[in-house]
Amino acid sequence: MKKMIRSIRFQIAIAAVLAAPAAWAQQAPLPPDPTEDRLMINAGFLSAHPDLRYRLLGLEDMRAGREADALRFFMRASYYADKPSQGMVAEMFWNGQGVEERDPAKAYAWMDLAAERGYEGFVALRERYWASLDEAQRQSALEHGQEIYAKYGDDAAQPRLTTAIRRGRNRITGSRVGAVGSLQIYVPGPAGFEQIDGSKFFDEKYWDPEQYMAWHDAIWMKPRVGKVTVGEIRAANDAPIDATSRIPHTAPLIDATEPATPERDEQGLGAEPLK
Repeated sequence: MKKMIRSIRFQIAIAAVLAAPAAWAQQAPLPPDPTEDRLMINAGFLSAHPDLRYRLLGLEDMRAGREADALRFFMRASYYADKPSQGMVAEMFWNGQGVEERDPAKAYAWMDLAAERGYEGFVALRERYWASLDEAQRQSALEHGQEIYAKYGDDAAQPRLTTAIRRGRNRITGSRVGAVGSLQIYVPGPAGFEQIDGSKFFDEKYWDPEQYMAWHDAIWMKPRVGKVTVGEIRAANDAPIDATSRIPHTAPLIDATEPATPERDEQGLGAEPLK
């Protein structure tokens, strides 16, 4: 199980949010990750960020061997524009995990979606997928892709995430007194109440939709690890990768039904880094 999870996460650069290996020591540090802060999680951060919430629950189910449930959580995170979760869905269809059988065509469509913003790790994997498909599978992938983009593409999913973040912020600040800069949030813990500065919890990069997208871009645009690298693809094709999607544009379905998932308690997800 550990070997399987490690393979998936390296292939789609999940490990980019973890500690970088020594080879990357000279690169600028990654932005802080609130999902590694137990106080941030226990203060209700995930309730306003469903993209991160359902991704983490999906990873927890993967660890526990509940692959079908993990797939459902990744699809629900995908509904809120989470590109790493879309990449996980692609890998699971590609490897036949959590599904009745492998579906390379559907896997390509999901990886094309994960690469929508030009994140290099996902673009590279998308090209590897495409090179492995036969003509019938390629046609099927493009057909599947239009339906997937309509529901999960950024044009449909980002407005949902924006609404969730704004509602969550209003709900949390509305239940407390004081300006954010001086606000102290008290979180119950094993040794009693602990406090976290409101300025940290309400950092604009987590609550302003444009800054939040930029925060994701800073982590995922050039992943630090990966089984398949952009350089390998270029060497094989002797040409730069074109990040443009092959899937025809489809009108977004912003009001599409949200995927259902099992009930899970996310308390404790931020107690330690996801390794």
